[in-house]
Amino acid sequence: MIPRALEAEIVRLYHAEHWRIGTIATQLRVHHSTVRRVLLAAGVEVAPKVLRASIIDAYRVFIVETLTKYPGLRASRLYSMVKARGYRGAPDHFRALVAGLRPRPVAEAYLRLRTLPGEQAQADWAAFGKLTIGRATRSLMAFVMVLSYSRRLFLRFYLNAAMANFLRGHLEAFGRWNAVPRVILYDNLKSAVLEREHDAIRFHPKLLELAAHYHFQPRPVAVARGNEKGRVERAIRYVREAFFAARRFRDLEDLNAQADAWCESEAADRPCPEDRTRSVRAVFAEEQPQLIALPANPLPVDEQILVSVRKQPYVRFDLNDYSIPHTHVGRTLTVLATLRHVRILDGITEIASHPRSFDRGAQIEDPAHIEALVEHKRAARIHRAQDRLHHAAPNAKALFLRASSRGASMGVLTRGLLRLLDSHGADALQAAIGAALGEDAAHLGAVRHFIDQHAHARGEAPPIALPLPERIRTLSVRPHALTEYDQLSKEPIDVEVEHPDEPKP
Repeated sequence: MIPRALEAEIVRLYHAEHWRIGTIATQLRVHHSTVRRVLLAAGVEVAPKVLRASIIDAYRVFIVETLTKYPGLRASRLYSMVKARGYRGAPDHFRALVAGLRPRPVAEAYLRLRTLPGEQAQADWAAFGKLTIGRATRSLMAFVMVLSYSRRLFLRFYLNAAMANFLRGHLEAFGRWNAVPRVILYDNLKSAVLEREHDAIRFHPKLLELAAHYHFQPRPVAVARGNEKGRVERAIRYVREAFFAARRFRDLEDLNAQADAWCESEAADRPCPEDRTRSVRAVFAEEQPQLIALPANPLPVDEQILVSVRKQPYVRFDLNDYSIPHTHVGRTLTVLATLRHVRILDGITEIASHPRSFDRGAQIEDPAHIEALVEHKRAARIHRAQDRLHHAAPNAKALFLRASSRGASMGVLTRGLLRLLDSHGADALQAAIGAALGEDAAHLGAVRHFIDQHAHARGEAPPIALPLPERIRTLSVRPHALTEYDQLSKEPIDVEVEHPDEPKP
C-alpha cells in the first residue's frame, strides 16, 4: 500500500499535467504497475501495456515443454540447449526470462493436528553453542520433550547428544511428569532411527529397550514432514527466546537448576495454545491421569564401555584418565559412568570409583592406587614425579629433553624441580622453566635463578624450606636413658698416643 497523498499526486499528474505512466513512475519512484493500479481505481481507462517482441519467443514452447518434463533442469543447461538451436541472447538475460517460465509447485495445505490427552509427546535435540570446562570445549545440547495436548515442557541440558544422554532425558522427563505418554514422536535422528527405507524402519535397539520397559510406542515422523513435530520445534524456539537468551549461569548444574525452575513457573503458567483461557499447568492437571503409570523400577541407562588397559594403571574414558589398582593392568575392564561418577569393574567386581570429570587430559586418581604402586615398584617413584611435573608445568618435558642431551642427571633435576614446585607452586615453576628455556639454560640452577627473580619482582619474600633426605625422614631412633651417658663419663678411656720419634713396629 502507498500513502493516499501519493495516490492523489499520481491522478493529478495524469489528468492535469498529462504525464505518461512511465514518466509518473520514474519521477515518483514507484513501479509502473502501481501507477496503473491507482489510475484504474480512479476510473481511468488505461490502455494495456504493449509487450515488445522478444528473441526468446521462438523458443518459448520448447522451453516450457522441457521444463514441464524436467522441472529441476538448471537454467545454464537449458541455455546450452537453446543456444545450440540458434538462440543469440546473453545467459544472464536468459536466466531471468526462464525464471518466469519455470513451473511453480502447487502450495500444500496442512491440516491442524490434534491429539487426545495423554496420547502423544514429541522429543528432539537442540544445539545451544559450546561450553568450556577446563581445557575441554564441549557442545551444549538441550533435550526437549513436550506433551502434545497440554504443551507441558521438559528441558535438560547435556554436554553432548550421545545415546546415553538421550535415554537420560527420557527418564528425567518421565520422572518429572510422574507418567509416560503413549506415543513419542521423533525426527529421523540417529538416536532413534538407524535406517529407514520408506515405511521400513530400523529403530535403535537401546530406544526399543527403553520403550519396552516404559510401555510407550516410538514413532518417527514421515520423511519431509516436519510439520508433524511442530510442537517440539515451537517449544525449542520458545526455549531460545524466553529462557536461554541473555541467560547467565556458573556451570551446567546451575543451568539445569534454572531450567527446572523456569519449566515449573513461567513455562507452566503460559496460556495453553489449544485453549488460551487456561494455563499449561491447568491443562496438564487434566491430562496427567490419562498418561501411563511409571514402572516399579527405572531402567539403568549408565554409559557402559569396554576398555583395554596397557602398562600404566589408568583407564581412558571421555578424554580423561582414571586410576585403577596396578594389579589390573593388561586386562579388559568395564567402565560404567553416570553424569557424576565413573565406576570401573573387572567382571562383576568393582575395582575403582571416581567422580566424573568433563575436562580434557585430566588425571583423576585415587591416592591408594598410587601408593600401592609405589610400594610395589620403587621405580614408579621417578615416573610419578616426572608425570606430576609434566602436568603441573607442561614445558618441563622440553627441559628434560634438552638437559638429557647435555648429560645432566635426571634424578637431580627431578628432585630439584619437585622441591621448587612444592615451595613456589605450578604457575611460578612454569614461568621459570619457560624463562630458562628462552635463555637456553637447561639446568636446575637457571630455573632456581628465574624463580627467585620472578618472586623478587612480585615483592615476595623467599620461602624458607628445610628439605630432609628420604633416609633421614624415615629413620627410626630409639631414645636412651640419660643414666647411660653418665656411665660413659665414669669409665676410664685408654688412648694410645703415637710419638713421631719412636720407630713403628
